Amino acid sequence: MKVISTENSQILSTRLASSLGAPLCDVRYSRFPDGELYLRASDLDKEMVIVGSITGNEALIQLLLLIDACDDRRNHLVIPYMGYARQDKIFNEGEALSARAVARALSNGVEDVTIVNIHEQSVLSHFRADAHSVSLEKDIASFLGSITLEHPLLMAPDEGAGSFVRRIASLTGWDSDYLNKTRLSGEQVRIAPKSLDVTGRDVVIIDDIISTGGTLATAAGMLLGQKARSVSAVCVHGVFTTGALLHLHAAGVKEVVCSDTIERACSRISAAETLACSIRESSK
Repeated sequence: MKVISTENSQILSTRLASSLGAPLCDVRYSRFPDGELYLRASDLDKEMVIVGSITGNEALIQLLLLIDACDDRRNHLVIPYMGYARQDKIFNEGEALSARAVARALSNGVEDVTIVNIHEQSVLSHFRADAHSVSLEKDIASFLGSITLEHPLLMAPDEGAGSFVRRIASLTGWDSDYLNKTRLSGEQVRIAPKSLDVTGRDVVIIDDIISTGGTLATAAGMLLGQKARSVSAVCVHGVFTTGALLHLHAAGVKEVVCSDTIERACSRISAAETLACSIRESSK
């Protein structure tokens, strides 16, 4: 077995190869004058682990090309972050179900697919290969246990994310809660913990994805106004669009941490070991 990666998943694929005890394959990437992408892989094996986060359209094309370069092999596809996965419903006639289109395209030539904390489980059914999602709950809990927090409280941004945060809290032995929105008027909304008081506590808001960070920034300001000692943010996928990191820090968020599913300067949690365990099971 060997590991091969698209350009934007180089760090995670290196860590994954180390966890698996498998060699990395070299890939040369270039671009034709008309903008078309080109790649050439070397030293391929009969069994390949293909790693690539879909962070944009070029990343998707690059991943498709890499799968094709590994044709006629036993291929395990790893998608640390699956862009388009949130386009999982049709609201108007004539719309594309983008998550389905991407899943079908990526199914050709692979035996199984592993995705990290997919936003909507129903997307897995669109793959024409065995597909499943793994969660970084243990990895997040391990990271939180390595830092110093005063009377910590783990907070979900809404009730929907509550179960994810509760599972992490059960691993750390800490309290957990979720943020509840109460509309005070047509223009005013109050965001506060559903049950627990935050006074004097280090609050860590945990979510699967931070994109614009707008709601989280608003919540952080309100929690600090409710006398939380500090507010930090942890997520699996650090998308961080439209200056999200600046927005969060300006709102008083002490620290923002994400995993390496999307490789950022604040990627302090790795998905490598969780993915390695999953791949070992798939390759049996």
